[in-house]
Amino acid sequence: MIVIDSASPVPPFEQLRAQLARQIQDNTLAVGTKLPTIRRLAADLNLAVNTVGRAYRQLEEAGLIETRGPAGSFVSASGEQGRERARRAAAEYAEVIAGVGIDTDEAIRIVQAALTNGTAATPPSRLATSHLPDGGRDA
Repeated sequence: MIVIDSASPVPPFEQLRAQLARQIQDNTLAVGTKLPTIRRLAADLNLAVNTVGRAYRQLEEAGLIETRGPAGSFVSASGEQGRERARRAAAEYAEVIAGVGIDTDEAIRIVQAALTNGTAATPPSRLATSHLPDGGRDA
């Protein structure tokens, strides 16, 4: 079930994209499942056709769904490839974090900032001490 919160600061296309991606990744929507047409889903969710189209395009770009012309859009088997790619990227990130000596809490904050804002922003703990001459280290 897809629920769009009109009071949310998250744009409706992103709410839709995230909910469909989650359902695909937890196998609620199995590989090969046919998705509703863009017009049908837009009508069901009371969204603009372009909003649903944008969510579908992003899911296609992520390899989670594929569109087969007039046959419609289907959950793609390549979604598993995307998950494996994410696992490899996470392992590489963990190696970088260990190599530069960043603790786990800060590493997680960096990832959360990147996922939330689309950038790997400097976490608040670094900002609070970076203006000090000694970088905030104890004397």
